[in-house]
Amino acid sequence: MFRNSESGHFDGILMDIRMPVIDGLTEAKTIRSLNHPQAKSIPIIAMTANAFAEDLEKSQKAGMQEHLAKPIHPETLYQTLAAYICGHEISL
Repeated sequence: MFRNSESGHFDGILMDIRMPVIDGLTEAKTIRSLNHPQAKSIPIIAMTANAFAEDLEKSQKAGMQEHLAKPIHPETLYQTLAAYICGHEISL
């Protein structure tokens, strides 16, 4: 959907790491390599059960800005989105 969208249509991407067809790490790398005006800058936030330090590092290397471990607490998600989309500070 992002690939075919107009610039500004999406404010951010919530990316599950474990998906059935393609994993989220590969998909984040694909998004970052697209010829789309927002490909390099759109916030990509990992949402995953993988919560070890090496998982966080893999997400960052794939081009994601944040790595939220499941279960996701709504307030954490809202504050993270506000930080990346609206420029508000995270105060978790």
